[in-house]
Amino acid sequence: MRTTYGHRVFFGVISVVSLACSSSDDGGSPAADGFSAEEQRLQSEVTAERIAPHIQYLADDALEGRGPGSPGGLLAMQYIADEFRKVGLQPGGEQGTFLQDVPLVAIKAEVPTPVVFSSQRDPQKKESLEVPNELVVVSGVHEPEVKITAAELVFVGYGIVAPEYQWDDYKDVDVTGKIVVVMNNDPSDDPALFAGSTRLWYGRWDYKYLQAAKKGAKGAIIIHTTPSAGYPWQVVVTSNAREKYELPPSGQPRTSAKMWATEEASKRIAALSGEDLDALRSAAEKRDFRPRPLGVTMDLTFTNTVRNMKTGNVIGVLPGSDPELAKEAVIYTAHHDHLGLGAPRNGDAIYNGAVDNASGVAQILAVARAAALSEPKPRRSVLFMSVGAEEQGLLGSEWYSEHPTFAPGRIAANLNTDSANVLGETRDVGFVGLGKSSLDDVVTAVAKAQGRTVHGDAFPDRGSYYRSDQFSFAKVGIPGIYIKGGPDFVGRPAGWGAEQTVLFESTKYHQPSDEYDPNWDLSGAVQDARLLLLAGLRIANTPALPAWKPGDEFASIPRPR
Repeated sequence: MRTTYGHRVFFGVISVVSLACSSSDDGGSPAADGFSAEEQRLQSEVTAERIAPHIQYLADDALEGRGPGSPGGLLAMQYIADEFRKVGLQPGGEQGTFLQDVPLVAIKAEVPTPVVFSSQRDPQKKESLEVPNELVVVSGVHEPEVKITAAELVFVGYGIVAPEYQWDDYKDVDVTGKIVVVMNNDPSDDPALFAGSTRLWYGRWDYKYLQAAKKGAKGAIIIHTTPSAGYPWQVVVTSNAREKYELPPSGQPRTSAKMWATEEASKRIAALSGEDLDALRSAAEKRDFRPRPLGVTMDLTFTNTVRNMKTGNVIGVLPGSDPELAKEAVIYTAHHDHLGLGAPRNGDAIYNGAVDNASGVAQILAVARAAALSEPKPRRSVLFMSVGAEEQGLLGSEWYSEHPTFAPGRIAANLNTDSANVLGETRDVGFVGLGKSSLDDVVTAVAKAQGRTVHGDAFPDRGSYYRSDQFSFAKVGIPGIYIKGGPDFVGRPAGWGAEQTVLFESTKYHQPSDEYDPNWDLSGAVQDARLLLLAGLRIANTPALPAWKPGDEFASIPRPR
């Protein structure tokens, strides 16, 4: 987070009644079944027939995977802006348009293969890793050439510095100019540490690279395992072995190279000088772990093609009806980008991103249309934003959080949707971030009225909270709602929903096979879109702002007004 604020604003915790049972001037309080007549009317406007055509268009081959700044990406942005205009939203971007420009630096690393590692004790002993089958390398700097010569490798466990947990994997060891080798995830054996099996930001790859840079490391290698990453190696390859994008540099520390290595390759590297990777990882589960030099050096020289470009956030606004609350906003987000054109798989080089995330954009387009039909209009303004470059590290939402059209202290909440449920109705709702804020109450109330139960992230070890755009808002103090219907599907046996998630990740996630399917059952996407619609409207009509729960990791971040 690049913005520093000089003063602090406190927001009290909102009661269950004030958020869950909001009312409006027309007497639109929820009826006995939990929905007011107006809410019932608006829900009927959100249908599969209104969602499906948007997915079909945005995921069409003609848009070539909606890569940032690509012709297909620009077509997607124009389509979304046109839809915002059609439903009556006002332009919320720059100079009276629906667009907020997001500047990017595009970097394409040309990494020779193999990459050689040498034993310090016996320089004749070497290991060579093939790129990208065993090692993925991404440039951490915007320079034409990166040269790493005889850089020593140091194993730093999880690479976490967390004073609140009395945890410091770096201790007093100087890793300046060295390559740190880092475990993915965070310690999970003790429920009192790092939320147990629930992955925190400390467990995310972007945190690992940032911390390595702060410590002065020349580079960082993250050890990949499917359980620790939450996805197989092929996802690492398809997400990184291509042109990468970043926001323009702002003076923060950087490593020269950001790398991933397979588990088997990492074991071979450790064994070069007689180290056992499993023993090292076991030692790193304890607070008293100290970084361990591996007795191995790395040589790597690669070139970069660097260019400046831009993408954008598409923003439409439904102005609030209350003279004062209209100065505040509820913000809906869904990212419009995907991976564009890439390495062919089964003869297909278009990474369409139908589920991820044409489906989420389609949901907020349906929600925007319904919200614009509300009578009376919401008291707060409601902003609908389709953000760019999410797949590159939440860049569009990060840019907006640093250049907001409403000050963070005037943004009530973010409602984010990423990869809609296309498998049918569910009896439950997974709320990624449950327990973090008073928004728990509004989600629970709407879901209960739908006849659904609410639970936390069904896959807490994946760190989903830190992998989508609500995280950019959380970093500037704005609580959010990010839901995923399931995994308890109507008419399906227990465990089916979880199996489908794993199947999607292994066969379609970040692959060309994530394509539109006319046989999808979008009734679950409709359920979730209706929940988001009503949750947003209730928040927009509630006088008090939502608040983080005391002690949450984001509770101390000020939201300037």
